[in-house]
Amino acid sequence: MATIKDVARLAGVGLGTASRVVSGKGAVSPATQAKVRKAIEELGFRPSHAARSLLSGYTKMVGVYIPILKGTFYTPILQMIDTELRANGLHMVVAFGVGQSDARSQAFEGIEFLMERGCDGIISMSNNLQDDDFAALAARGANIVVVNSAVSGLGEQAFQVEHRKAGALAANALLEQGHSRIAVIAGPATAPDNVERIEGFTRELKKRGIATDTMWIAESDFSPEGGFAAARELLASGYAFTAVFCANDEMAVGALSHFQEAGVRVPQDVSVLGYDDTPSAEFSAPRLSSVHIPWQDVVKSGLNALLNRCYGGERTVTRRYPISVTQRASLGPAAEVKTKKRK
Repeated sequence: MATIKDVARLAGVGLGTASRVVSGKGAVSPATQAKVRKAIEELGFRPSHAARSLLSGYTKMVGVYIPILKGTFYTPILQMIDTELRANGLHMVVAFGVGQSDARSQAFEGIEFLMERGCDGIISMSNNLQDDDFAALAARGANIVVVNSAVSGLGEQAFQVEHRKAGALAANALLEQGHSRIAVIAGPATAPDNVERIEGFTRELKKRGIATDTMWIAESDFSPEGGFAAARELLASGYAFTAVFCANDEMAVGALSHFQEAGVRVPQDVSVLGYDDTPSAEFSAPRLSSVHIPWQDVVKSGLNALLNRCYGGERTVTRRYPISVTQRASLGPAAEVKTKKRK
């Protein structure tokens, strides 16, 4: 395989001159450029990734940290990022949370992994890191954009969603259908975005005169298995309800599955409302109504901002994202309240 030294030798120029032609940086006369390019063509020279990195000062790799490599939420986001990067001659490196340490430690270690791989920039989708963490990473040269985390010290590098507003929209969607006896399957209390959406939901209910002090709320883990287990616990509790709000679609799909198994009709007996409006919502049975968060737009803006920082350019970056409720078959008018326990 030909090397840059072979190109320089055949073209009759110095190694530095050949490197400048390959990298496109530095002044080289047109005649010399022609000789070097002819030598490249004759030798079939293609610089390795490592060589291109040394020549350009960039690895052309962008790191992405996600908390978990599972489910239907992150897959389309990763596909979109990879497509955008490849269209710009770049490549994606993914890290995700592993091990027995807490979510904050996993995120920090994951971003360290991406830095060690020489990524030019990093998108973090963790909401567990704090100001001190990002300050420490920045001091070590990390170029980071954060999606879905209101980190005060990052300013323009942070891209956020108005989860409290989205939670309020979820409450209104149920109230408009006449639901006042509502159960909630929440995500982890350690996840700030979960806390915000549940706060927005309960605050709106209180504003509309619905008591929330005795509302049935279960904490789960954002997984279908967690939603299934929480729905089973709900039916066994004897709590009287006509609707369930789930803090993400995957838990909602799990709840739908248990309701179907238990003979609870959706939406005739119970309405179910999810959150995120992921692809799983459109293809569940029945099709799931969900709070629509335009995650693709949020992540695309964060990615564009990162590429602008790393490589220059004026890619479009937006800061406001319209939130709505996508109405599908799982949401209907409130049924008669039933209190009988189900086994």
